[in-house]
Amino acid sequence: MKLFFVSLGCDKNLVDTEVMLGLLAENGFSFTDDETDADVIVVNTCCFINDAKEESVNTILEMAEHKKSGKCKALIVAGCLAQRYKDEIQQEITEVDAILGTSTYDEIVAIVKEVLEGKHISMFHDLAALPDTEGKRIITTGGHYAHLKIAEGCDKHCTYCIIPSIRGSYRSVPIERLVRDAEKLAAQGVKELILVAQETTLYGMDIYGEKSLPKLLRALCKISGLRWIRILYCYPEEITDELIQVMKEESKICHYLDLPIQHAADEILKRMGRRTNQAQLRDIVGKLRKEIPDIAIRTTLITGFPGETQEHHEELLDFVDEMEFDRLGVFKYSPEEDTPAASFENQVDEETKDARREEIMELQQEIAFEKSEAMVGRELVVMIEGKLADENAYIARTYRDAPDIDGYIFIHTGEQLMSGDFAKAKVTGAVEYDLIGELADEFTK
Repeated sequence: MKLFFVSLGCDKNLVDTEVMLGLLAENGFSFTDDETDADVIVVNTCCFINDAKEESVNTILEMAEHKKSGKCKALIVAGCLAQRYKDEIQQEITEVDAILGTSTYDEIVAIVKEVLEGKHISMFHDLAALPDTEGKRIITTGGHYAHLKIAEGCDKHCTYCIIPSIRGSYRSVPIERLVRDAEKLAAQGVKELILVAQETTLYGMDIYGEKSLPKLLRALCKISGLRWIRILYCYPEEITDELIQVMKEESKICHYLDLPIQHAADEILKRMGRRTNQAQLRDIVGKLRKEIPDIAIRTTLITGFPGETQEHHEELLDFVDEMEFDRLGVFKYSPEEDTPAASFENQVDEETKDARREEIMELQQEIAFEKSEAMVGRELVVMIEGKLADENAYIARTYRDAPDIDGYIFIHTGEQLMSGDFAKAKVTGAVEYDLIGELADEFTK
């Protein structure tokens, strides 16, 4: 029996997919990258914003066609859309044989076996459950980097976000289990470990009574084979002096933080249910840059939130201009049903959202290009991602670049390098968001 997987949405969802792949492989199932050759198709869905919902629904409908006219015997839908809209999926897309909630993906083997026997299944565990992920994962990122999901769910309840109701409350994975998972990943050849959760900085509060991300990082840094450890999704109000100190002391931890702030106008931050104001954001960014001068800070913003005026937008522009974030992404506000913000007055029209997003991105583009130019002449350790076809050039990333999010450095050399190799490179040029470089006189694989 061959299975075909589609994984949509965030890297946390990708981890769930990789766990399902590993569980199925351990039980004798094989996989195909051709949906027309699959006996079973699994779609792991996302529904964070409207665009993600549309993509998930369209993908399910596309895969359903293979049940009507192809080899496919069973169609399984998992993930956030399945958790949130299970009744609608059952009623509207009759080709779906099984629906899995966000806390039941570790049941995938039993579910596949049952649907192949002709059963129709809807399986949803309590959202307080913590799925068992200790089986071998199949890494889909190329093998030299992987994500480690350190917690499930979220307790923040921002007014625009549906995640707590489809992923549950914050549940940390015990340190011992995470270390075992990381050791297995390192044994498979993973050299860069990327820590993810809805929020990484609150790790451990629920099971240890204190923020334990620094303790977890210390333990992970001891694992042989890992070269880089990168931290994503750090809420600014939860950054502690201890975390900063660990980042300074442990050489494996990349001087890079993903710090989603969402806005800078105090009134909008309050309406969003965020826990910081603009003055606190300035303090946090200032402290990080003072303590770790070479830190790369990435952030995300939401434009067009209900009640956002032109003055709020201009305040955000001024903040972005002043802060000069190294990396920045902007999402248009998407009203999600069953969230408080969806019923707020003064919803912003789509045309205004588009215009404001474009204006922020144009400003950030100028900042990013200047920062790229400022890198010329620096020597940096890079991770090789692959080779350009028919050229003596390799695609690589610096510590400043998270995979599939940020930019690349293109290194021209006649040396033979492999994906996952580390090398020292000198930056010789910059093209927009990317860098150009050459191997330094001394480099190490």
